Amino acid sequence: MQITEIRIKLMEDSEDRLRAFCSITIDDSFVVRDLKIIDGSSGPFVAMPSRKLTGHCQRCNHKNHLRAAYCNHCGVKLQHDGDSYDSPQKLYADVAHPINSECRELIQNAVITEFEAELGRYQEPGYRSRYDDDFGYEDVDTSTVESPSSSRTTAPKSEGGPPRPHFIDRPERQKAGAEEDDDFGAGIF
Repeated sequence: MQITEIRIKLMEDSEDRLRAFCSITIDDSFVVRDLKIIDGSSGPFVAMPSRKLTGHCQRCNHKNHLRAAYCNHCGVKLQHDGDSYDSPQKLYADVAHPINSECRELIQNAVITEFEAELGRYQEPGYRSRYDDDFGYEDVDTSTVESPSSSRTTAPKSEGGPPRPHFIDRPERQKAGAEEDDDFGAGIF
């Protein structure tokens, strides 16, 4: 496994220990976004992307955060099965993470090295973060392919890179006179 690209977004005005967000590209094929670079007691470290854990409402079965007192959907007071949520508890779960220590060290070392280089570039005039730039979609052909789930065209095909998701080029389609789709959120999951 090779980490072929690392992008850093520095958090300048962060009051907590969060120093930056990061995305990595693995083998020019797979992107992992929202890694966090956090100031630890022995220097910066990399935290993997995570999500808040949830529990379900006993009345409407709506998802709520574990420490929520009331359901965000129906408003009923939530019962917490006798668990004490005042004690330290795991409230987040990693979305993506390395399976072994060698992989964790590889990612950690590469990200921290790039973070230090990004701090140096930040001091230069005209600095611009590349974090929000598209990954591999710069030289995209505008021919289209069919979506497997529908008959409408969804993703332009690329000659050398990955297919471009249909929601990325929406402004270009609207400029060309295409009618407005009502598919908000389509293709996200």
